[in-house]
Formats: sequence, structure tokens, C-alpha cells
Amino acid sequence: MTVLLVAFGAGCGAVARYLIDRAIQARHDSVFPWGTFAANIIGSFLLGMLTASALHASHWLLALLGTGLCGALTTYSTFGYETLRLIQQRATLLAVLNVIASIIAGFGAAYLGAAVLQAAH
Repeated sequence: MTVLLVAFGAGCGAVARYLIDRAIQARHDSVFPWGTFAANIIGSFLLGMLTASALHASHWLLALLGTGLCGALTTYSTFGYETLRLIQQRATLLAVLNVIASIIAGFGAAYLGAAVLQAAH
């Protein structure tokens, strides 16, 4: 049963990531990977909320939303690929900014997600 929940959540997360990426990239004429950046930040925020609720959330919910949805919504492989692509395109400054901004914003979003959930309780 847990495997099915993870698979269902992952399917939803992958589709959400694709739609977020396409919607955001379509609005920017830039080589910077804004779509992946946004999907990773949204996923980090959601995972921060789930982490804060982990003591009270069911194993099934954590599998569905944490491992499945957030695992597929956020993507380290695409982040790595797009950063390498920026370097190959000689956009080294953008590559460095992507790494720094992704790390800071990802941790910040996770912290904010946890803080929002804790404040609601």
C-alpha cells in the first residue's frame, strides 16, 4: 500500500513540476532555469510543513506527500543538469547564482513552511 501511495504522489508531483516549469519558463526570456527554481522552492516549503507535522501526520500521508509528491516535485537532477548547462553556455555567473540562490531559498522555504505550520497550531 505504501508503494502505491508513493507512486501516486510521485506522479502528481512530476506533473506539477512539469506544469510549473513550463508556465514560468514561458514568461521569461532567460537562460536561467526559473521554472525548476520555483518548483524546488515550492516543494521545499511543502516539505518543511510536512516535517513540522511529522509527529502528528500518519505514515501514509508522509509517504504520499513527502516521499511521493515532494520527492518528484523537487528535482536535484534537473537542478544539476541546468546548472551544468549554464556553465557550458558560458553563463558561469548565472550558474553560481543558481546554486547559491537554490540552496538559500530552499532552506529558507523549508524553514518558512515549518514555521507557518507551527504558528497555525
